[in-house]
Amino acid sequence: MIPKIIKEHEYQRLSVNDKLEFFKPNYAQKQKTFAEDISSSLNQNPKKINPKYLYDECGSKLFEEICSLSEYYPFECEKSILKVIGKKLIPHIDSAIRIVELGSGSSSKTRLLINALKSKTEIEYFPIDISEILIDSVKKLCDDYGELRITGIIDTYESGLNFIRHLDDKPNLITFLGSSFGNFNEYEGRKFLKEIHDLMKIQDLFLIGLDLTKNPKILYNAYNDSEGITAKFNLNILNRINRELEANFDTSNFEHYAFYNDEESRIEMHLRSISNQTVQILKANLSIELNKDELIHTENSYKFSVSQIESMLEDSDFDISEIWFDPRQYCALVLAKRR
Repeated sequence: MIPKIIKEHEYQRLSVNDKLEFFKPNYAQKQKTFAEDISSSLNQNPKKINPKYLYDECGSKLFEEICSLSEYYPFECEKSILKVIGKKLIPHIDSAIRIVELGSGSSSKTRLLINALKSKTEIEYFPIDISEILIDSVKKLCDDYGELRITGIIDTYESGLNFIRHLDDKPNLITFLGSSFGNFNEYEGRKFLKEIHDLMKIQDLFLIGLDLTKNPKILYNAYNDSEGITAKFNLNILNRINRELEANFDTSNFEHYAFYNDEESRIEMHLRSISNQTVQILKANLSIELNKDELIHTENSYKFSVSQIESMLEDSDFDISEIWFDPRQYCALVLAKRR
């Protein structure tokens, strides 16, 4: 049921059957927000675009392709951890639980959690994703798990958290997988952890995936794959702006540029202008000038040490219950609860 705090006129409610429904923001409001964000971020120096806008339908499909690449290790690393720890979660769960997944995408890793927990407890699934790829993925889940109750939110993390904050008293297992936390800078990350902490009930759990520091060559290759899929993924944001905001970006005038910033312990992803050019974005009421070699910053992906993870969560008033690693110790999954 839609929480009273959420104004119904801001959301479309799509009921598929008695076990599956979606909420998505009003299209006009969504486009207004996109235009405002693009106008603001491309007016800055240096220019940037929020990485959440990489994930339209095309971008989400390209990211699914990235996850199957040999160079891109996080997807398989997290799957390997989930295959091992599923049953280890059970002692931490006392009763029926709602799995809340932030950035659920195809929900493929969630199946491992559902399979591990369904025989021991009653599960409800609450996926949140900015892309409409969510619709197809949860329809498949609904077909495969006939007793599973699913409420999907096609919106940002922030709006999804508002839904969670005003739900019933059922315990939540809030999951944030895929190392997406690394997209936040330090301030944003701690603010996000504080928001998660403050909405959690004492019996709730938080499962977060984090990418660990490692050989910079491994990191570089993960974001500069030999098949060029990450480049297509990055450039697709310009196609989205062209389509949705009536812009005239020529993607042939840009190239994907990603590198490891050792001082900041992060991968940086940019679009580099290969010529001097002018771009019009009509629905954002914006005209921008780009010089040759000028960058548009599209994503950061921070990497963490174990001590940083422990400090970050403990400073946000979480108690860490468990930390699990893949065999190569490339990634970690951390189970925490509010202090």
